[in-house]
Amino acid sequence: MKIFRSVIVFLLFSASSIFAQVGGFGAGIIVGEPTGLSAKLFLSKDHAIDAAVAWSFKKEAALHIHADYLYHDNDFLKVRSGRLPVYFGIGGRIKLQEKSRIGVRVPVGMAYEFPKAPFDIFLEIVPLLDIVPDTHFDFNSAIGVRYYFK
Repeated sequence: MKIFRSVIVFLLFSASSIFAQVGGFGAGIIVGEPTGLSAKLFLSKDHAIDAAVAWSFKKEAALHIHADYLYHDNDFLKVRSGRLPVYFGIGGRIKLQEKSRIGVRVPVGMAYEFPKAPFDIFLEIVPLLDIVPDTHFDFNSAIGVRYYFK
């Protein structure tokens, strides 16, 4: 158990120094379908994991939890100041309601990264396919803002 804890501590310190150099960890809000808290962790300048714990207001109110693996194309759209990467990825979601659902998400979006402030604002559209308890195709879309801790 002591070796396990030592390895975990080592990995956390190693990972935090890597992430701090590339973009770090951001937390903020997401508004739309769903609406709630959003987080993003950059694994490199092009790859990230994002997640949200949010409330879905479609038909029957529900708790919505999702996580996605994202690839960022930082050169697709050029802007004079800051960056405007386009991103896409794949992930999963759980929608907890009377008849809970589990599905696959395919997020596509863009995020404006401010040049001198640790914030981004983003817009995304997410086709999703629920696979449990039955198959159902739908879309989510939202805008949001995150503050990055570096």
